[in-house]
Amino acid sequence: MTITPDLIRQTHDAIRDSTIRTPIVRATRLSMQLEIDLYLKLENLQHTNAFKARGALAKLLTLNDTQRAAGVIACSAGNHAQGVAYHATRLGIPSTIVMPEGTPFNKLKRTSDFGARVVTHGAGFDESVQFTLDMARADGLTVIHPFDDPVVAAGQGTVAIEMLEDEPDLDTIVVPIGGGGLIAGMAVAAKDIRPDIEIIGAQAVLFDAVKAQVEGGETHFGGQSLAEGISVREPSAANVEIIRRLVDRVESATEAEIEDAVFDLLSHEKLVAEGAPGAGLAVIEKNLDAFRGRKIGLVICGGNIDSRLLSTLILRGLVRDGRITRLTFEIADTPGQLSNIARIIGDAGANVVEVIHQRMMQTVSLKQAELEVVIEARDRPHVIEIVSALRDGGFAVRAEGVA
Repeated sequence: MTITPDLIRQTHDAIRDSTIRTPIVRATRLSMQLEIDLYLKLENLQHTNAFKARGALAKLLTLNDTQRAAGVIACSAGNHAQGVAYHATRLGIPSTIVMPEGTPFNKLKRTSDFGARVVTHGAGFDESVQFTLDMARADGLTVIHPFDDPVVAAGQGTVAIEMLEDEPDLDTIVVPIGGGGLIAGMAVAAKDIRPDIEIIGAQAVLFDAVKAQVEGGETHFGGQSLAEGISVREPSAANVEIIRRLVDRVESATEAEIEDAVFDLLSHEKLVAEGAPGAGLAVIEKNLDAFRGRKIGLVICGGNIDSRLLSTLILRGLVRDGRITRLTFEIADTPGQLSNIARIIGDAGANVVEVIHQRMMQTVSLKQAELEVVIEARDRPHVIEIVSALRDGGFAVRAEGVA
């Protein structure tokens, strides 16, 4: 079986009553800031907060009674796992999910909460695959692959049908790529509806297997990626062939660019997104000249980011924006210094978040002290104003990014 427009349309008819038709909305603030026309397909609002539920349901609906009774098994870093677990439980089908070691706790718990038996094995998706296949043979389970299955990919392709029904004049669709199922299905559907539409893939530099295969270049595997949902070393050969035929180009983004993009989605559009859609926005942000004058659709393919990771990401984003800044002082170790500093900061309209007053572990002279003050400001220019006011007040102060 191959992915065809007819298969995707039939799949859309089969799954539409049990999946959410997620909205596509204009990203007003990002569009203004980036000077482009950007629309977001909010698959983070699916039942399991990711598009993977579409393909999982599509495959489950093809099982016969014997396969349903025996149960299913899937290998996934999280989103496919939750999609399989949710719909299998809803349909009364036992499910086992193999997840790589180190998978974020929230994904482990949510998968288990949806009714699946969760087994952890392997350092990553690719190391877990063989273990999953062995379990399937031993226990007589049907494997539901997250991307190397035409029915699953057809389920993912239904995203494009909805996007072009709701916004038929899109010029470009940007799609994150891991194993290639989402972009393969969407490219088949979109090019059938609008042959002239531009399809662009987005990958993390650390896991750019599809980009390397399409362009004949070297891969850059290494390290942990914020976009763990698309951290795939071995994409489906069938999907890569479709990408070669129908996808206009594949771009990649660094970890820093992905982190910034996830923060931008949260701070500007108030959307919680994981690293995979962050890669999509990062590709747009780093290639703005190629997108100006075009109406762009971006798939926000998932929102299952670990809460602790998100908390750290937010704080780092605030630091980069200058909204949280550390000021370092060398002050005379006499009464009243700290109160004067706090007064100047307060008068400038900033807020003191943390104070570290160091006397022992320091390199300044005995009658001096080193003081670190973390402040909350409006932005980087506001920090510059505060530093200037402190220096005018006679204090020697340093701030990152301020001369």
